[in-house]
Amino acid sequence: MKSNKITTVWTQKEQFESNNPSGHKLTMFSAADEENKDTVGFGPKALMLSSLAGCSGLDVVSLLKKMRAEVDEFKIEVTAELTEEHPKFYNKVKVDYHFTGSDLKEDKIKKVVDLSVDKYCGVMEMFRQFADVKTEIFLHKI
Repeated sequence: MKSNKITTVWTQKEQFESNNPSGHKLTMFSAADEENKDTVGFGPKALMLSSLAGCSGLDVVSLLKKMRAEVDEFKIEVTAELTEEHPKFYNKVKVDYHFTGSDLKEDKIKKVVDLSVDKYCGVMEMFRQFADVKTEIFLHKI
């Protein structure tokens, strides 16, 4: 069974530095500091949303390549709602997939997004354990 290990170290005030299994590092800070433009890093909850988009996005681009369905641009927007009471967690999540191109293959795009959402993206499955997750595909033809 595969496992991952990270190390997170308190660096200053309300900031931590965390590594990933390959040794790359990122800074996390208090959500109250997310408005601070001088701090480079992520709040832990925002990082969760980035992980969700990244996991699914990596699936999608890999599957699009295998299916020979090229797109000029691809972005994912994730909007999430936090509960009011502590511990605050995301209870509603919306994942919007935006594809831009001149020759978008709608059927293949839908298929690869569905495969990511329903089969391959482990982070999506983790989110489904605690949140109502909705997805939508947007095609932007140029």
